[in-house]
Amino acid sequence: MSEIVSTPPVMPRLNEPAPDFQAKTTHGVKKLADYKGKWLVLFSHPADFTPVCTTEFMAFAKHYPEFQKLNCELIGLSIDSYYAHVAWVRNIKEKFGVDIPFPIIEDLSMKVAKDYGMIQPGASDTSAVRATFIIDDKGILRAMVYYPMTNGRSIPEFVRLVAALQTSDKNKVATPEGWQPGDKVIVPPPQDVDAAEQRMKEGYECTDWYFCKKAL
Repeated sequence: MSEIVSTPPVMPRLNEPAPDFQAKTTHGVKKLADYKGKWLVLFSHPADFTPVCTTEFMAFAKHYPEFQKLNCELIGLSIDSYYAHVAWVRNIKEKFGVDIPFPIIEDLSMKVAKDYGMIQPGASDTSAVRATFIIDDKGILRAMVYYPMTNGRSIPEFVRLVAALQTSDKNKVATPEGWQPGDKVIVPPPQDVDAAEQRMKEGYECTDWYFCKKAL
C-alpha cells in the first residue's frame, strides 16, 4: 500500500505581489484590485461563532478607525458560508453591542485560504488558522503572521506594524523593537569601511558605527 503524503501548503512570499482574489463577502463581491492605493490587512479565522475569533473581530472593529487613519482597510476570511458570516455579525451586534464595519470573505472552496497558505495540515485540514497579511498600497505583501487555533492575536500590534512599515518606506529607515510613532528610528548601517568611518561624524545618536538612531 502506497503511503499518502500530504501536500505542504503554498506559501506567499514577502515583497512579492500578494495572491489575487475575487470573492463574495458580507459587503458584496470584493477583489484585491479594489484596494489599490490603500493598505490592506487580510486576516483569517478558524470559524464563525467561536469565542476566540469573536474577541478578535471585536478588537479589529474597535481599532478600525486607527487603521483608516493609516489609509488601511480590513477584510476577514473564514471557510464558513456568507450566511454564517451574516448571522455571526448580527450576533456580535446583538450580544456584545459591537458593529463589524469591514467585509468577511466567504471561502467555502478554500481557494483564497490555500493561495495564502492559511490551511496548515498540522493544525487543521478544513479550517484556516489565524493568519494575518499586510498588503501595501501597490498590492505587495509586506508582512505575514500566523497564530495557532488556541490563541488570539493582539490587534494593536498590527496597527503598530502598518505604521512602522509606512514610516520605513517614507523615510528609508528601520524601526527598533516596540517602536511607536514619535519614537526614534534606526539609520541603516553603512555599507563599506569609508562610510562606517564617516558615520560617527554625521550627527546621529550613535552607540557604535552600526547602531545609530535619529528623530524624525
